[in-house]
Amino acid sequence: MDMEYRKLDLHDVASLQTLLQSNSGYSRRVSGRDPQKADGHAILTALPPGIDKDDKHAWGLWADGQLVAFADVIRGYPSPNVAYIGLLMTAGGQSRRGLGRAMFGLLLGEISGWHGVSVVRLGIVTANAEVAVPFWQSLGFAQTEELKSHVDGPVSSTVTLWEYPIPTPYSM
Repeated sequence: MDMEYRKLDLHDVASLQTLLQSNSGYSRRVSGRDPQKADGHAILTALPPGIDKDDKHAWGLWADGQLVAFADVIRGYPSPNVAYIGLLMTAGGQSRRGLGRAMFGLLLGEISGWHGVSVVRLGIVTANAEVAVPFWQSLGFAQTEELKSHVDGPVSSTVTLWEYPIPTPYSM
């Protein structure tokens, strides 16, 4: 299998949309609906308040020309020392094959080079916790005490925040 890891841009919207549609269970759990036609574009362009587009990074893992894993990371959100993973997803039918773990390892290699960033953070929607929590715990993420509300379409839930300290060369 020929594997490639690279940044995504707006030219990759169709590939991202295909990946999202192949793993529609995620969208159903967190929003109560199937992926919509504009979701790929929205994921590549949406920014939290106060964040510049240069601080948004999207990477993909490709196998034989197909996008099989995707991650979206915001540098400096919600504070300068944080890299926030908005989404890490594998293509439908590809779970439990090590692609998510490989994608996180590649992301960590990128994030570790960001000056001043010392922690990776993400939120897990309670409606998706059964799938997400075991994965993130296996990578060493720990739940914080922070909770946020989550409302998307008919889904009203809670988001728990999780963190992973970036190892320094002295702590490895």
